[in-house]
Amino acid sequence: MTTSNAAIRIVPLPLIFLVFLGGVIACGEPSPYIASISPRLGMPGEILIIDGKNFGEVQDKSYVTIAQIFPTMSSYIEWTDTKIALRLPEFGESALIYIQRGDKKSNPVLISNRATLPQPMPWSDGDQKPRILSIEPASAVIGALIIIQGSNFGSSRDTSGVFFTRDEPSSLSNTSPAWMEVFDADFGYELWSDREIQVRVPDGAVRGNLEIRTPRGNSEPFFFEIIDKPGTKIFKEKQVYTLSYTVGIRTREAPVPNALYLWFPRPVLSSSQSPVQLLSWTRMPFMENYRGTVLFKFNDLSPYTAMETTLSFRLEIYAVSTSVRESLIKESGTFPVETVYTLPGPLIPSDHTLIKSHTNTIIGRERNPYLKARKIYDWLITQGGIRSEPVSGGVLEALDRKRTDPYGAALFFCAMARAGGIPALPISGVLIGRTQEVIRHYWAEFWIDGFGWIPLDPALGAGALPADYALEQNPAAYYFGNMDNRHIAFSRGERVLSQMEVRGKTVVRERDFALQNIWEESLGDIDYDSQWGDVVIVQTTDEGPGL
Repeated sequence: MTTSNAAIRIVPLPLIFLVFLGGVIACGEPSPYIASISPRLGMPGEILIIDGKNFGEVQDKSYVTIAQIFPTMSSYIEWTDTKIALRLPEFGESALIYIQRGDKKSNPVLISNRATLPQPMPWSDGDQKPRILSIEPASAVIGALIIIQGSNFGSSRDTSGVFFTRDEPSSLSNTSPAWMEVFDADFGYELWSDREIQVRVPDGAVRGNLEIRTPRGNSEPFFFEIIDKPGTKIFKEKQVYTLSYTVGIRTREAPVPNALYLWFPRPVLSSSQSPVQLLSWTRMPFMENYRGTVLFKFNDLSPYTAMETTLSFRLEIYAVSTSVRESLIKESGTFPVETVYTLPGPLIPSDHTLIKSHTNTIIGRERNPYLKARKIYDWLITQGGIRSEPVSGGVLEALDRKRTDPYGAALFFCAMARAGGIPALPISGVLIGRTQEVIRHYWAEFWIDGFGWIPLDPALGAGALPADYALEQNPAAYYFGNMDNRHIAFSRGERVLSQMEVRGKTVVRERDFALQNIWEESLGDIDYDSQWGDVVIVQTTDEGPGL
């Protein structure tokens, strides 16, 4: 009996210990953490998705508060340790969202009420301006496809466009908002009809108003939210350039019939370089904008004659500053730029065994595309043998010799980036020196999902610069993710043009200020010489930061 009583007295001790230990474990449980919500711009009754961690595998007594409002139990659709889905209750213009689990409270996240935002004013029946009725989804990441419903958009796009708000320092901007257009080069337009437009959110866009511009007028602004952007891209220090260049033709033998086509590269449109305006020409072009060129056609040229054709352009260029939070980068692999700009090309042999092997050695086990690109860039500027004077050969020769120039360095980066699964583009154009000297140059950009294009200049980062060019401070760090406003781009990627005539003879100009496969095409037995002049800066206007 005594032994039995002793046993009974001993039993509670381990139980007490376990209860105490359980309390310690409970006290040490991590707090709920909200990583993201979708949508960030919602309306009462819509489904809200909360992603994060430490929510608990079951809801039990845990709950969500929205503007200190407790949703009813029937509002909850799903509750797991990393995801919560529920219907939004009524709330004001904006609200803070928290998750409460026991005595642990999550970080707050802000949601705005779309119903309280200004809406477009109604149109009269006789108004032919475009009208936006809805945008689905109401928020999206950079590169995502959105559908704009409305009226009076026009049966085809032609010169119309969709414009988003651009990120500029608001305190330095003279107009609000600053606009940027959706670009064809980034596969921005997928459908245009009178009542529906399908576009992709362009690189450089930020939350704010969206509008449609047509020859019949502009729509009223419509609010659009950019979500899940893993960093910022700011456009500043706008510089306005007027430039020109001339092509001279001198014929010798020119039996009739004959024809000569000339493809004049236009400065490209991009988030940091727009608008681009063709100001003047000395001869009427055949097409003012044909796949990124101004196309001229000359019929039945006479023998032993000389002629010149001059074009001038006006364009605005912004310095670009980026800041990326690597931990927030997500890979989707669903955007067109990721499909097209990871493919090998004639100048970018990213599928070559040596390129793949070398790339794998450089990036190792790194999975983050931003950090992979940084490793490739760092290797190029320290061990790639980049120099300012011209070096013959392409990417494979540069790899073999460990010696290259700005042209080879830009292509080399793109080849290794694409071999590592990173969309990348070589850019060809000119630099503007201290004394307005124009210097032919090459650099690159790479794509990050949800962020857009990130610029880099391996040659300037390595200090391989022309004598007349002023580098930014700490160029190795600056020219990865940032770009000054003295780079003028004439091509992004390899511009592949088609012959105008099946029997035409084409001329390619390698390592010129645009990467395009055709510059001239002749038909018939015409014998001629061509002289492409350098780009000349006619005027520069410093308009300071912002518009």
